[in-house]
Amino acid sequence: MILSRVKTLFLAAFVTLMAIALISFPQESFEASIRGLDMWWKVVFPSLLPFFIVSEMLIGFGVVSFIGVILEPIMRPLFRVPGIGGFVWAMGMASGFPAGAKLTARMRQEEQLTAIEAERLVSFTNSSNPLFIFGAVAVGFFHDPKIGLVLALAHYLGNICVGLIMRFHGASEQPKKTKGNKGISIIEAFRVLHRTRVKDNRPIGKLLGDAVLSSIKTLLMIGGFIILFSVLNQILSLVNITQFFSIFISLFLQLLHLSPELSVPFISGLFEITLGSDLTSDTEASLLHKVIITSFILGFCGFSVQAQVASILSETDIRFHPFFIARIFHGFLASIFSFLLWKPLYENATESSDSPVVPVFNMVQSTSNDMAQLWNVLNELGPIFTILSLFLYVILLSRRLFEK
Repeated sequence: MILSRVKTLFLAAFVTLMAIALISFPQESFEASIRGLDMWWKVVFPSLLPFFIVSEMLIGFGVVSFIGVILEPIMRPLFRVPGIGGFVWAMGMASGFPAGAKLTARMRQEEQLTAIEAERLVSFTNSSNPLFIFGAVAVGFFHDPKIGLVLALAHYLGNICVGLIMRFHGASEQPKKTKGNKGISIIEAFRVLHRTRVKDNRPIGKLLGDAVLSSIKTLLMIGGFIILFSVLNQILSLVNITQFFSIFISLFLQLLHLSPELSVPFISGLFEITLGSDLTSDTEASLLHKVIITSFILGFCGFSVQAQVASILSETDIRFHPFFIARIFHGFLASIFSFLLWKPLYENATESSDSPVVPVFNMVQSTSNDMAQLWNVLNELGPIFTILSLFLYVILLSRRLFEK
């Protein structure tokens, strides 16, 4: 009872102080909200919407169930999740935050996952997409395509390790299943696909409309969180709270033999990964130290993304705290992998032009340049795509309301 009252007082005080800060710094708050909106409608919305819509269609047509049967012998022994986890993992890696959470919640709502399995799955299926790592961070912030390979490998290897660690989550809460020697059955997979499609008997037009409405609704929520945390990050800096905590963070970084200059970017990255990565790249610290901190920021994914995930999971019985713990694991593991991969993947290739891995890095540089070009296209055409999609959303929603 006392704890509940303290929580109420804390939340009320926090919201009140934030309102006062917004009134005290209107110009800075407005500029921060514009930065958040700029990121959302240029990049986040146009890059995530196609994946969300296609995912909903694949679920409705039974393709995900088909994939689940095929991948069951792989996903179950490795991560102790059903085979559909392979689909969620692939879509989460391709589209980025918070696609893994949305798809996991969707699978849980359809009871294709238990609550424990969903908590395991969501812990390692949320990650930064290659477009952001190569296009925005490596080329855009660090101006070095080769860094993208180190960051990407460290990020995804860390994610795999998190999945292997979280397979032990909830072992005592979940009843043991009898082990079967059932292998991959294409015939059974097709049967499951057909049953799922017949069970979801919505016409194609209705299914597509539902997919668009659900996806845009989720993206509007994501946009609100991005803008909110962009403003919150700016306010914390203006009232010197970031600088205060940076004193303690700098001591911690010194214990790890990292540059204390990275303390402020590190704290900013705890709230929002884009700003944190950008600030980290602008410091005077050594390149290795900046890559290590950026890897942690990408793995931790920031309170902004975590708030988005918490909002999505709140519609189910999936608990948030295992996801939060997994993000801490991911941050540290990605940083460790960055340190281990730095010399073989970056320094050796940079120092020796005759090294046999140079052609690989030429390919990486070409891929990074392609990602950078795609990133620039999103920044130029993304707003147009977003406005047209929102216009379509208003039309579909109006029709649904009139039909009722």
